[in-house]
Amino acid sequence: MTIRYYLPPIVALIALLTPAVAPAQVAPGRDQNFDAGWNFSRGDHQGADQPGFNDAEWRKLDLPHDWSIEGPIAETNSSGFRGGFVPTGIGWYRKHFTLSPDAAGKTIFIQFDGVMANSDVYINGFALGHRPNGWVSFQYDLTGHVTFGPDKPNVIAVRCDNSA
Repeated sequence: MTIRYYLPPIVALIALLTPAVAPAQVAPGRDQNFDAGWNFSRGDHQGADQPGFNDAEWRKLDLPHDWSIEGPIAETNSSGFRGGFVPTGIGWYRKHFTLSPDAAGKTIFIQFDGVMANSDVYINGFALGHRPNGWVSFQYDLTGHVTFGPDKPNVIAVRCDNSA
């Protein structure tokens, strides 16, 4: 799964800074890779779509990431032969970031190059949408659902379900 922070050419640029301890600081830019600094957990976590959800113990990783191929590979997995006997189920990805005050008033999008599958995407607890397919590009408009300033964190949460 690859996720990018994207702004169309007609609006200001967003740049991404990824400090080791603080949430990522996003400043005005043009097209910024948003793959670094995600939290991940397998399983269905009630409330993981909400910004206040505690994901501090979740695995830290960069995208792209495919938790199914991490195994364990087994003939008993529901994916079967055609699915490579990989595990299926539900996983959550979350990213904390801030936006520069300079980005206020701009149109802000997030572009996904692919999420496998049945993804639900949230920004600060607001449901942006559902995509039933995997490995297809799509984007969501974050404008109006984000906050600006170094002390105003935002959280993108992505639930994916490849159980079927």
